Amino acid sequence: MRTLEDEAAWDRHAAQVRADVQAWRGAHPHATLTQIEQEVDRRLAAARARLVAALALAGPVEGTPPPCPECGGAMRWEGERARRLTTTHDEAIALSRRYARCPACGTGLVPPG
Repeated sequence: MRTLEDEAAWDRHAAQVRADVQAWRGAHPHATLTQIEQEVDRRLAAARARLVAALALAGPVEGTPPPCPECGGAMRWEGERARRLTTTHDEAIALSRRYARCPACGTGLVPPG
């Protein structure tokens, strides 16, 4: 199973986000509550995307692929595929996950996990 970054790395990242928001606030002393909220949300969205990607990639990397969802046949691993996705807060994340293909019917998929 792949694991998340170490806890210290996450603590450093969270501290950097907090410092960045505080620096932004210092540069914008007359910001409205709405502007402050928007900036905090923007900064947290990037941190959230990083955590979502880390959790998605923390799944198992060994084992047999699931049965084919189309024909029920045994699927085979066929390398890795990169996917670019967009989170709820419009942050781009890139995931590289194992890809399985069914030799019987040709269906391919990236299993969850």
